[in-house]
Amino acid sequence: MLDWKKREGSSARESVRETRAPSRGYFKSILFSRSIAVLVGIYVVVCLGLGWYWSQEPDLFPVQQNAQLAAEKNGKQMVPGFTTVETLKSVAGTLLNKPGGYLSNDRFPPGVFLDNIPSWEYGVLVQVRDLTRALRKDFARSQSQSAEDADLAKAEPRFNFDNKSWMLPSSESEYQEGINSLSRYQARLSDPNQKNALFYARADNLNNWLGDVGTRLGSLSQRLSASVGRVKLNGALKTESLQPGQVPVVDEEIEETPWMQIDNVFYEARGQAWALSHLLRAIEVDFADVLAKKNATVSVRQIIRELEAAQEPVWSPMILNGSGYGVLANHSLVMANYISRANAAVMDLRQLLSQG
Repeated sequence: MLDWKKREGSSARESVRETRAPSRGYFKSILFSRSIAVLVGIYVVVCLGLGWYWSQEPDLFPVQQNAQLAAEKNGKQMVPGFTTVETLKSVAGTLLNKPGGYLSNDRFPPGVFLDNIPSWEYGVLVQVRDLTRALRKDFARSQSQSAEDADLAKAEPRFNFDNKSWMLPSSESEYQEGINSLSRYQARLSDPNQKNALFYARADNLNNWLGDVGTRLGSLSQRLSASVGRVKLNGALKTESLQPGQVPVVDEEIEETPWMQIDNVFYEARGQAWALSHLLRAIEVDFADVLAKKNATVSVRQIIRELEAAQEPVWSPMILNGSGYGVLANHSLVMANYISRANAAVMDLRQLLSQG
């Protein structure tokens, strides 16, 4: 009788343990799942916050004051060309030192999910490459048969390195080497004891670089206008013999920016406008005499005004692509307006430099 009661009590205790064991495991699994969910939520919130902060475009900086501070800090003289090189260095350095650093080659969140700022970075890089080539090809050479500057010859290929290289070598390291080469050229240029660093502030040199600027702005204007899709005439006419009175046939094609590329083109244009506005302010300082003699100072300032107007804040959470006269705005067409006006002013400025 006692043995039966003992067996009954022991079986009851075992059943209680069996019921408690699954409940404890269940609560542990719930706690683990909730911990993972909280960590993932925190990670997502942090990525969203960093993505928003990193997507802020850098502000405009005072070009002349920036160059004067750099000269005073390094004990250099403000010779012709110093402001241009210092501004070029500052514009290129902004790519590396802005919030989030250089994002075009990121492989991890949140940088890998951002596309507006990488497009902006590419636009800035295009103008950096063009002016570095102009320094090497025109500004630092007295004539076509003269030798090129050694440091500028090193700087140009550095900035033309792949903008999406992550490592071995990374884009950042190559661009930093380009900035270092510009610094060495600038140091020799502002040293009165050094005679092998030159900068020629001539109208023909400036006109050559402005030709590249006009080409870039014209292309941007066409790409921005293609956001709404339009019929474009094919400029490649066939050279066929026409009979008297016959009109040549011109082919038509529809040019339209893909929907996923509209914001990329927009921010690339903002990047080029941001960089070019600073570079032109530096050119206004170093080429002041040439511009004054050609009565072209007002033209330069007009270009700068149009480019800086293109930097107005975008209050919409996304780049809108409404039709030309539709209900919604079309940010690309607004940007195209500023870019086209700046391009027209560049053409007028080139004419003044060559004939004024």
